[in-house]
Order: sequence, then structure tokens, then C-alpha cells
Amino acid sequence: MLNLVHHLLRYFFCAIIFATLSAPATATISIQDDSARIVTLSTPARRIVSLAPHATELLFAIGAGAQLVGVSDYSNYPPAANSVAHIGSATALDMERLLSLRPDLIVTWGASNGQLTPQINQLRALGIAVFDSDPKDFATIATALERLGKLTGHEDQAHNAASQFRTRWQSLQTQHANRPSVSVFYQVWHQPLMTLNDAHLVSAVIRLCGGRNIFGHLSTLVPTVNLEAVLAADPEVILSGSSRDDTPSDWLRLSSLTAVRRGNLYKVNSDWLARPGPRILDGAQAVCEQLDKARTKRVAP
Repeated sequence: MLNLVHHLLRYFFCAIIFATLSAPATATISIQDDSARIVTLSTPARRIVSLAPHATELLFAIGAGAQLVGVSDYSNYPPAANSVAHIGSATALDMERLLSLRPDLIVTWGASNGQLTPQINQLRALGIAVFDSDPKDFATIATALERLGKLTGHEDQAHNAASQFRTRWQSLQTQHANRPSVSVFYQVWHQPLMTLNDAHLVSAVIRLCGGRNIFGHLSTLVPTVNLEAVLAADPEVILSGSSRDDTPSDWLRLSSLTAVRRGNLYKVNSDWLARPGPRILDGAQAVCEQLDKARTKRVAP
């Protein structure tokens, strides 16, 4: 009887070893996200949830839009994104609805999703892959396209999208490399008066166009400033983000400002500049054109 047991155990272990050796190898996909976490999938994601508008745009740009089963509020571009189920905002998720969508990949945004951290940690604990997309510069937007392409099975289209992005970015860079510097105040909000420092991608756009952010040196990413500080810096251009085309009339009463005297009060579609996705180059194109206008208004010495 004992010999029979030994034979059975031996057969059992040999069967396990044989099955392991003969099983086809599964190729996993491992990608580092923008928070330096390794995101691993056994196969390309087929059911994706995007928790940021820029992530939604990145996914559509690489051809993965049809794989989106859920998006966060304000994911409104391209128009097809409006037909995807909304599962929450930057402050709270409908966890029951999200989980019912059975996602195998969630793309989030560390910069804006701080309030979502507990819920995102819960999703990670459930074994759902989470990719944190938080581009701080143009180069990272391009690599985000490529990395998401690998995670979603769209490597070729992602490579093409990234290549086109880099070509356009470098073209703008070359065109404006030697333009005379223009001092710029970028207004995020009017009451209180808020701006951005040089760590923000908007400042990278301003630099790309030959501009200088007058509050770029401040340590806070989104600092609050006072009117006296703007008057003292006397920017040549005042720029703000908006989806409307109206003039930022609050400044018109301050005729002592160079930007007001010369009519250099400009707006750019805020979605282009605020979202670190492919359309930021549309925003850069608009900003560059506006700074070029400001240069033409200078009085020759």
C-alpha cells in the first residue's frame, strides 16, 4: 500500500512538472507609469476606464477609444467620448458602477486625483491594473502615447501618433528658438488672482514660444498673487485660458500695464493648455501666434 502511495505521488509531481514545461509561455506586458510604478498585464487591455480628460484623449489618439467602457466627468473630446459611460469626477468615483464595467486597465491622473487616492488604492488592492498618467513635459506626452499603445495593443498607431507629436513639437521649437523674449502673465483665475509656476506644462508652452512666465520662479505650482505684484512685473502679455473668445476686460481699466496699452490681452482654449495630451500643441500654436503679435506691437527704439 505504501509503495502504491509513493507511485501515485511520484506520478502526480511528474504530471505537474510536465504540464508546466509543456504549457505555452504567456508574454506579459510591463510598463512604467508616470509615478514610477510598474503596470503589468498578461494580455493587452480590452476594457479600459479613464479617470482624466487628457487620458481619454490619449487613448482615442492611439486608436483605443473603442475599448473605453468608462470615463470621468469632462471627458468631452473627441465627440465620441461623450457616449462612454461616466463613472465619477476628480473628487469621487461611483465604485459600484465602475466595478460593474469589469475594467482590466484604469488610467488615472496623479496631479488631479489626490482626493481619489483611497478609491484608487482599493482598485489596486482588487488586482486591477492602474496606470498613472501625469506628463510634466512634451517628451512625456509622446512616451505616454507609446506606453499606452503597448498596454492596449495599439503599438503601431501609438508609434505614429507619438512621431507626429514629436515632429510638430520640434517644428514649433525650431521656429521660435531665436525669437525675442516676451514677458507673460498667465491667469488661471481672477478672484483670487491665480497663476502657474515654471513646473507646470503651461509654462513649457510659454517657453517654447519664446515667452517668460513672470511668476515662474515661485515655489507653488498654482500660486495666488496680488494685483500689485502683476503691476510691478508689468508683463508685455496677459494670457488666460478660456473656451470663449471674449476679451479679459477686467484688465482694461489698468492702462498703466504694458499689456493693456498695447492690446496684448489674449485667451486660449483652456482645454488645449490644461490637458497634457496631444492637443496641447494646438494651444502652443495659438500662444506662439499671440506672442508673435505682441512682438509686432513693439515700438522701435
